[in-house]
Amino acid sequence: MNNEVVIRVENLYKEYRLGTISHGTLRQDLQSWWARMRGKEDPNSMISTVQPSTLNDSENPHFLALQDVSFEVKRGEVLGIIGWNGAGKSTLLKILSEVTAPTKGTVKIKGRVASLLEVGTGFHPELSGRENIYLNGAILGMNKREINRKFDEIVDFAEVEKFLDTPVKRYSSGMYVRLAFAVAAHLEPEILIIDEVLAVGDTAFQKKCLGKMQAVGREGRTVLFVSHNMGAISALCNKVLVLDKGNLIVEATTQIAVGRYLSGGNVNQDSVVEWSIDNAPGDVVVKLVRVATQNEQGQVSGCFDRKESIHLQLEYVVLIKRPFPIVVQIRIFDQFGICIFVCVTPHEQINEYGHYRSTCVIPPNLMNEGNYYLDVYLNTPLREVHLHQESVVSFKVIDSEVRDFYFEPIPGAVRPNLLWNTELIVDCPQ
Repeated sequence: MNNEVVIRVENLYKEYRLGTISHGTLRQDLQSWWARMRGKEDPNSMISTVQPSTLNDSENPHFLALQDVSFEVKRGEVLGIIGWNGAGKSTLLKILSEVTAPTKGTVKIKGRVASLLEVGTGFHPELSGRENIYLNGAILGMNKREINRKFDEIVDFAEVEKFLDTPVKRYSSGMYVRLAFAVAAHLEPEILIIDEVLAVGDTAFQKKCLGKMQAVGREGRTVLFVSHNMGAISALCNKVLVLDKGNLIVEATTQIAVGRYLSGGNVNQDSVVEWSIDNAPGDVVVKLVRVATQNEQGQVSGCFDRKESIHLQLEYVVLIKRPFPIVVQIRIFDQFGICIFVCVTPHEQINEYGHYRSTCVIPPNLMNEGNYYLDVYLNTPLREVHLHQESVVSFKVIDSEVRDFYFEPIPGAVRPNLLWNTELIVDCPQ
């Protein structure tokens, strides 16, 4: 990767005027006009997220999908773009792919761009898979000789050889995505833009696509990748943008950006949460009244050294006597949204009325450095769920040990101290 900037976005705005025809593409404008002529709802109107405009007058409702977004992407970078639904991710990619035009601001791109934004983008439904390969190659500026050179690789990757001469309108969504991704990735664009479309494919194909995108990045080409899969973002990207309601709120390394995204969503950053019995989560059988993370001295804490134990404490009130006991289940998630492990109480007979306290102790030298959060379940052994409380509390694990040989973060979901034994089998002659 070098320092050459291939994408520069400055003060980018995208405004939609709700209920009017001004979407930036002829296809969407015609859809809106035809819907209005028939008295139907505009299919392109984002009425669920109306905001007042800061760019034009307020006679009609307006929606700012992007607000003053600026960033740079260098050659060879694999850039992740994440955010909650409605954050503006897809709008940004459409502007970069020149599918729609910005309302205000500038976008400068150096190099040939291939985009895979949604199922069907860039393919003509009446043409066969073979014809669409050549059509997309021509759109990218490649001649027939260049396309012929890559043709067999594209077909092998997409695994649609039997249907190559079938019109793509008869393809399943999975076949469509496989061929579209294969074309976009193999026709040697300098910049590859991928939206969340990989979710359509099966698991094996998703892994195959991630491997291909990693290879594209190693070849010195640039990749922009939108996904809600934090595992894929973490494995693939070296820099991440976080969008929220059209604003760029974070531009940082993957670990920092993903951690900010997860903690800024539904994750409670407190170390203790308490409820009164009247507003406590739960049902008529049991209610959760307190969750806390505590140190070995019984003090509430949100930060722990690897060498100390972590006490996860829950209090709950059983309101109705039941034939089956209440089982407490805690799920520990890391900062990338991956479940590390699950803690479950033994099947004790907690089926009498009363206020109970259950404590789970995570032993020292098990957790790796990082940020973690808890989901809590109260259920029965028969999996009858009375409560599921997401992201109740969070805590951080640090490593105070001074290392003299390896200073980088140590990978791994957990980091236990295991017993080793090394013995000499045969002494080598001098």
